[in-house]
Amino acid sequence: MGRIEKFEDLDVWNLARNFANEIYLISNQGPFTKDFRLRDQIRASSGSIMDNIAEGFERNGNKEFIQFLYIAKGSCGETRSQLYRALDIGYISKECFEQNYQRAIIISQSLSNYIKYLKKSELDGVKYRKNNL
Repeated sequence: MGRIEKFEDLDVWNLARNFANEIYLISNQGPFTKDFRLRDQIRASSGSIMDNIAEGFERNGNKEFIQFLYIAKGSCGETRSQLYRALDIGYISKECFEQNYQRAIIISQSLSNYIKYLKKSELDGVKYRKNNL
């Protein structure tokens, strides 16, 4: 892994971005498009994953970043729950559910691993560097 200078360099952010795009596409088909509440909720929660990773990264401190990663992880769980609702109502197929459920699990595990890494890191973040101007 190369040097991470911006949130766009994070693999987990890119996974979350692709996931949010996929959720948007599946929620834009068939009767899903007419269920405005569930459609908007699942879009918001899936987008929140990538947004919280980005916001936390831009805070430039590991403690704040970790907190935002936990929020992103929570949004990932929320999206998984909404996928169940979409499946149960018949908006998505079992295959679509399984594929996106597994994507969400991978993102959640990646977030957990990144949180563990940051907690063990001796670096406190960019804003704590002595030569940071």
